[in-house]
Amino acid sequence: MKICFVLGTRPEIIKLFPLIKICKKKKIKHFVIHTGQHNSYLMEKKFFEDFKIKPKYFLTKKNNKKSFITETMDNISKIYLKEKPEYIVNQGDTDTVLASSLACNKLSEKNYYDKKKFQLVHVESGLRSYDQSMPEEINRIISDQLSDVLLAPTSDSKKNLIKENIAQSKIYVVGNTISDSIKENLNKTTDKVVNKLGLRKKNYFLLTLHRPDLVDNKKNLSKIINYFCSLSKRKKTKIIFPIHPRTQQKIKLFKIKNFNKLKIVNPCNYFDFLSLQKNAKLILTDSGGIQEEACILKTPCLTIRKNTERPETIKIKSNILTGYSLAKIDISLNRILKSKINWKNPYGNNVSRKIINILLKKFKEND
Repeated sequence: MKICFVLGTRPEIIKLFPLIKICKKKKIKHFVIHTGQHNSYLMEKKFFEDFKIKPKYFLTKKNNKKSFITETMDNISKIYLKEKPEYIVNQGDTDTVLASSLACNKLSEKNYYDKKKFQLVHVESGLRSYDQSMPEEINRIISDQLSDVLLAPTSDSKKNLIKENIAQSKIYVVGNTISDSIKENLNKTTDKVVNKLGLRKKNYFLLTLHRPDLVDNKKNLSKIINYFCSLSKRKKTKIIFPIHPRTQQKIKLFKIKNFNKLKIVNPCNYFDFLSLQKNAKLILTDSGGIQEEACILKTPCLTIRKNTERPETIKIKSNILTGYSLAKIDISLNRILKSKINWKNPYGNNVSRKIINILLKKFKEND
């Protein structure tokens, strides 16, 4: 059995790392393709060093006349034909996932390979925000429709897939590999970054903002940044802001001022960021993955978005969805800070082992 892992962004590296580690341990043939979706060293290459992952193929965008998705489809199709893996594993909802799924579908339609022997696997399938203005939502839907093995993190995710007429025989509820990644890496964290920034544990807020709906909108971004600046002063609490390159670019473009009341830091390595999340009093974010991580690390979270594809975090009250209303953010913040931290991790344990066992079993059945 040979497995191909396709990734192109920081979250994919974090969530596929436990699967790749098991393949190394069990000596299962595998290789990694990096699509080059992220270009920043801190946003991707540093993660390869931290997780000791060496891509066999590292793609770079060369043709300015083609979109990232089109060019990646073309390049990745050639690799699939050359390597002939039994399983092609995608994770999440990125443009990398869409490009890989479309490449597999194209090869299948042209009968370049037998779908019974070469199967497309979608890790973290079935997540839905029900907001099709989000590119990620379209990526999820298309990738799920094209996949042969759908690994849903929760029963809610499975229900979403069944509603879309995907055969139940293709769906497996396994949990989320982020549980394994955090368990594996939490003992590698230290308090060094917390001390270096002059922070006291559970006495600061952690802020991340990067989604286009927020940071590409001058009104929304200015309003939210100004609110958090005033919040820091009002609550006499430091707000640590590891700034995403996209957000930094937009703050400059929109000439947003006075944001120096926030403690701006460069993007951290994964271990430092885990430490910052674990020791924060509250996390403020528009990220999908951080909603999961905060939940597992027992740190309350406010999600500055209009919707979420992680409804289980809302159900167990580890997370509150606020939208962009400052009044709602304020009310939600005060409410969650007073609430008890007694929720259970909804994302399971030993998820990666379950996934590899499913693939091994299916391979034997198809052999």
